[in-house]
Amino acid sequence: MNIQAMMKQAQKLQNDMLNEKKQIDEKTFEGHSSIVTVKVKGTKEVSEVKIDAEKLEKDDIEMLEDMILVAINDANHQIDEETERKMGKYTKGMPGLF
Repeated sequence: MNIQAMMKQAQKLQNDMLNEKKQIDEKTFEGHSSIVTVKVKGTKEVSEVKIDAEKLEKDDIEMLEDMILVAINDANHQIDEETERKMGKYTKGMPGLF
């Protein structure tokens, strides 16, 4: 294989990786934790927090804070899994590149 063909193949691989990452960044993930639902963009930016107020009592503020934390971490975990699933074929076991 000549150098020009290798460069073309590398450029295609780079474009494929960027397209996959763009798809993840544009997707919205929804994390859940009993009375809390959060929506997080693939960039890990929280875009929405929903609380089922009917299930919340006045004394439950500390629990609510914990539920929000769990829901956000759930959505972020989904982003990490999808990133690994889609981008892992490019990184071949080199974690942390994306």
